[in-house]
Amino acid sequence: MNGPNKPRAPRNRTLTLSESEQTVLAQQLLRAPLPGGVAALTDRIVCGDFIELLPQLPKAFVDLLILDPPYNLTKRFGAESFRERSLAEYEAWFADWFVRVLPLLKPTASLYVCGDWKSSAAVHRVLDRHVIVRNRITWEREKGRGAKTNWKNASEDIWFATVSNAYRFNVDAVKLKRRVIAPYRENGQPKDWQDEADGPFRLTHPSNLWTDLTVPFWSMPENTDHPTQKPEKLMAKLLLASSREGDFVFDPFLGSGTTAVVARKLGRRFLGIEMEERFACLAAKRVALANDAPSIQGYTGGVFWERNTLNVQPKPTTPAADAHPMLLESLAPYRATKSKAK
Repeated sequence: MNGPNKPRAPRNRTLTLSESEQTVLAQQLLRAPLPGGVAALTDRIVCGDFIELLPQLPKAFVDLLILDPPYNLTKRFGAESFRERSLAEYEAWFADWFVRVLPLLKPTASLYVCGDWKSSAAVHRVLDRHVIVRNRITWEREKGRGAKTNWKNASEDIWFATVSNAYRFNVDAVKLKRRVIAPYRENGQPKDWQDEADGPFRLTHPSNLWTDLTVPFWSMPENTDHPTQKPEKLMAKLLLASSREGDFVFDPFLGSGTTAVVARKLGRRFLGIEMEERFACLAAKRVALANDAPSIQGYTGGVFWERNTLNVQPKPTTPAADAHPMLLESLAPYRATKSKAK
C-alpha cells in the first residue's frame, strides 16, 4: 500500500493515516483475548486473525453478515498476502472457515459474500451446501485493465443468502431513482413516475445487475489507499435491504472499514475484524469521522440515484449516530487541527 507521505495532487481527497494517528488509534482497537458479551463488542474494531478469534465470539448475535474475503488472486494487503490457487483449493479454503462462522448467525440472519469470476463458482458451491442461496448480484466496477486476448474484467459478484426462510428484505429502502426517458401518461397524469422540477423520475425496483456504482477514486472523500475498497453506496444497499436500525452487522474482513462506516451512518451496530493494523486504524478513523460526514455519495433523500444526477439530488440531511466515545477521543487532536485549517 502507498504510504501517507506519497505525493498527491492538490485536489486529491484520499483519506490517509499518519503515523501519530495510527499510534493513538491502535491503542483503541480490540485484540485477543476478546471481552465476553455482545455489548462489549458493539461498534468496535478488532485487530487480529478472525479465524483464530472465532471461538471467542458469541453465538447467534449476527443479523447481517458481510463477507469480502480475498478473491482467488495473488494480491498483497499491507504486510499480508494471498496467493492464487486452484478452484478446488479455493473452495476448500473458503468452506473450512465458513462453516465455523455459521453458529454466529441468528436464525433470521442474511449474508452477502463478495467474489470475482475466479472465485464466484467456489463461493456458490459452499453456500449452497449450508445456507439458502437467494440471488447473485453482479455489479460494474468501471475500473479494469484492458486485455488484448480476453474480455476486460470490469464486474464482480455478490451472493445473497439467508439462514432460513424467516428473513427480511426491505425492497422499498433500496429502490433506484432514474430519469424517465419516455414518460407515459394515463388520462393526462404520469403513470408510475413523478413530474419533478428537474424532470420526470421513477423509483424502480432493484435488480441483481448494478450499473450505478463508482469505485472510490482520488477525488472522493471516502477513498483510501486500500487496494480492494468497496464503495459506500454498494454497502448501503446491502445494509438497507437486509437489516433494520439497531441490527448487528458483522464483517470479519473489514479492510478499510466501509461496512463499519456505513453501519455507523445508517444506525446499525457493528463489529469488524481486520488483520492488518494499519487498515484497522484507518477503519477506526473513518468511523469516527463519519459523525461529521454522515452522507453517502449516490444516496440522498432516502433513495439511491443513478449516475450523473448529482446536480438534481437533494442535499443530505440525515444525522449520524454518535461515534464510539473512545474513537472520538482518539481523533480529537485531528479534528481540532482540521477545524483550524478551515
